[in-house]
Amino acid sequence: MIFKNIAKLRHKHHLTQDQVAKQLGLSRSQYSHIETGRNELSVSTLLKLAQLYDVSTDYLLE
Repeated sequence: MIFKNIAKLRHKHHLTQDQVAKQLGLSRSQYSHIETGRNELSVSTLLKLAQLYDVSTDYLLE
């Protein structure tokens, strides 16, 4: 599921939810809800995450 890949990448890069949220222009709560699958991921946020982690959107969607 997408949220597992996002959380895995964040941990791999030694980032906190707050750090990633700020880079995406989201609150920590909004980002946390994306990571846990409670909120859907927008296309613009998906693209920002792919750029942040230097991965393809396909990888994030696996």
